[in-house]
Amino acid sequence: MIRGRFAPSPSGRMHLGNIYSAVLSWLSTRSQGGEWILRIEDLDRQRCRPEYATQIEDDLLWLGLDWDEGGSRGGTNAPYFQSQRDEFYQAELEKLKRKNLLYPCFCSRADIMAASAPHSSDGSIVYNGHCRNLTENERMVLLSTKTPSIRIAIPDALSSFVDGHYGEQKCNLQHDCGDFIVQRADGNFAYQLAVVTDDALMGITEVVRGRDLLQATHQQIFIYKQLNYNIPTFSHLPLLITTQGARLAKRDKAADMGILRQQFKPEELLGMIAFLSHLIDRQQPISLTELTKEFSWSKIPKEDICCDL
Repeated sequence: MIRGRFAPSPSGRMHLGNIYSAVLSWLSTRSQGGEWILRIEDLDRQRCRPEYATQIEDDLLWLGLDWDEGGSRGGTNAPYFQSQRDEFYQAELEKLKRKNLLYPCFCSRADIMAASAPHSSDGSIVYNGHCRNLTENERMVLLSTKTPSIRIAIPDALSSFVDGHYGEQKCNLQHDCGDFIVQRADGNFAYQLAVVTDDALMGITEVVRGRDLLQATHQQIFIYKQLNYNIPTFSHLPLLITTQGARLAKRDKAADMGILRQQFKPEELLGMIAFLSHLIDRQQPISLTELTKEFSWSKIPKEDICCDL
């Protein structure tokens, strides 16, 4: 059974880019007769709010995007809110610790930037591994004055996977990803560990999301392998961008779902998304039932999609 998922962050009202990802994830899963799970990624407890999670569900239901388990609906893999799943993340962290893969890191972001660390292909900072080689005495001295984050040690090795849309992807883990954080200094668990834990324990077999997470997939696959979990298939989507070439964001009020719901009926908005995705050749209202029949990965472009709102 195919099990797909949509995992939004309730840090604000969803925008067109979020809904676009949700629709294509739903279509990919449903076109294969699969189950679709809604998981709320509210790890950032300062920015995420329950009312935004409620809005996410309301916006999905307004469009007709039903889910089989998750969110406030619950299910056999509850809880579906990451803020309630610390015990699961702690258990996986302990497994990695027993394999001697973790070490404390005392570097601040300013420290890392000052070290002129290299950048990965997606523009993120690659940690230079400074704290990996601290002596035990140096660590004890630093622990007396500062609470560290926890990083996972990445080998100098090739990582590869075949993306369902962009084909073969390769990188050198150490050079292109570097040792990354699995638990922050404030005690919160990091996204890479949480998303792997959740997808594995919830039986997710297919991940559909934006291509901005292509590089992160290598990091996640590394964790899957260390924890001996089955690795899902990954298919990444071109991003929706503005006419200025910037990625759509929650600050783009014209793309806000509150505004879009005032301007469009559900089938009209689905028609816009289907047209932008090249699933249909002209913009027109369309139902999810009709759109499921039109869905094909071969139709979706690989270049980012300009959206003029």
